[in-house]
Amino acid sequence: MMSDWNPQQYLKFKKERTQPAFDLASRIEIAAARALDIGCGPGNSTQVVKDLFPHTELTGVDSSAAMIETAQKEHPNLRFVQYDVSGPLDGLGGGYGLVFSNACLQWVPDHHNLLPRLMELLCPGGLLAVQVPVNFKEPIHQIIERTVELPQWRDRILYHRSFYTLRPEEYFDLLAGISADFTMWETVYMHRMPSHEAIMDWYSSTGLRPYLDAAVDQEARQGFYEEVFRQVKEAYPVQANGEIIFRFPRLFFIARGAPAGNAAGFGKASPH
Repeated sequence: MMSDWNPQQYLKFKKERTQPAFDLASRIEIAAARALDIGCGPGNSTQVVKDLFPHTELTGVDSSAAMIETAQKEHPNLRFVQYDVSGPLDGLGGGYGLVFSNACLQWVPDHHNLLPRLMELLCPGGLLAVQVPVNFKEPIHQIIERTVELPQWRDRILYHRSFYTLRPEEYFDLLAGISADFTMWETVYMHRMPSHEAIMDWYSSTGLRPYLDAAVDQEARQGFYEEVFRQVKEAYPVQANGEIIFRFPRLFFIARGAPAGNAAGFGKASPH
């Protein structure tokens, strides 16, 4: 079982992690009376939404007690609630003009059922705005997945990640069936990293974290980390100024709920 998320480790790259939240929120053209930030983490994404829409009644939710505690401490004027959206959503209420989620849903299973349930939280014409990483083909991901399958680690790192993120084409077909309208785009961020250690710091709080948590002992944890680190240094070249380019592709979409009186049609022509 994974330990709780580490807010301090996560916030080492606050600026880089917050930029996609801003890029997503800045594409939202109308202010909602009520909004929900799913997977709010330490509150940085929630603050982005609040800054852009100061009059919106906003609640941030996250499954991590540590993240919620940090969010409340860092953003005392905002409201945060611990909640796991992988289960029933009844406790979240409904009637939201905006359901926002930045870099969270990749950890939640069954998007074919999850997204329709999130759309049901919206008031008529409300928006679902989502960003998920799509960096499966990047070196860091490939290194971790390849290494954990080697014989020397298979019985010492007791974790195999399930990837819940769909292909863009699958999201397209899904959103076309559950929304009145939607838009999608992808951005590749070129983060400037000062060292290979910085890349490891970044991933130790996210993608690498569950593998390290699942190590059978400290020796296995340290050994796996060092082996991944060795390959990261080979895979990411150092630029002329000493920095390293850390590519990070992310997929965005904004979907609009059906207008009032058209809950079943989702923008499609209704029979007369």
